[in-house]
Amino acid sequence: MTAVPTPIPSRTQYVLEGIKHRILTGQLTPGRALVESELAAHFGVSKTPVREALKTLAGTGLVVMNQYKGVAVRTVDADMAREVYDVRLLLEPEAVRRTVRRRACLDQASAALERSDAAADTAERSLANREFHRALYLPCGNPLLGRMLDEVRDQAALVSAVAWAADPSWQREAAEHREILRLALTGDADGAAAALHDHIASFVTRAFPPGPDPATEAVAHEAEEGGAVA
Repeated sequence: MTAVPTPIPSRTQYVLEGIKHRILTGQLTPGRALVESELAAHFGVSKTPVREALKTLAGTGLVVMNQYKGVAVRTVDADMAREVYDVRLLLEPEAVRRTVRRRACLDQASAALERSDAAADTAERSLANREFHRALYLPCGNPLLGRMLDEVRDQAALVSAVAWAADPSWQREAAEHREILRLALTGDADGAAAALHDHIASFVTRAFPPGPDPATEAVAHEAEEGGAVA
């Protein structure tokens, strides 16, 4: 018999969504310590819902809990970004291909794209972009696939927030979104999937360029030493 998930108490859910929003909109930056008493005062609740919310956020990968250092917003580095985006590359294009083949309604994706274009700030734009991607993959016809992508959705948004803070490239990504949606609306499932794959891959490559190959560096170093001796 399948166990029924225990619903999260309303106060915990309220705090959870509040902390998540502040993280994904850059108000709480990566590495920032999350102190229970401060968060409880901010949200006007006791420490209990804050503690439970932080445990849930740790499970989704947005925060890290350390026995000695406490709780902090997860730090984004190149390895973390590539891991998250690798999962998206494996799953999201296929989900979108299935969505288009099913001729699912894409009104929500269109609306999210309009909200992104009209956004007044990066935070609002980031939230709209998340909804755009989700509106494309969620109607794929496989609820498990949708849930798997939902699990990395917040981490992907954290990567985007950090990358945008360093290099605001949203105009380029907005153009890519429009092309993905255009292909999807014309029924070109393979074209939409390919465009989405390129969109995801190019973003992480731009934001976190691959470093030099250690093996190549070693060979170059040996060559330099050999040249010096000669």
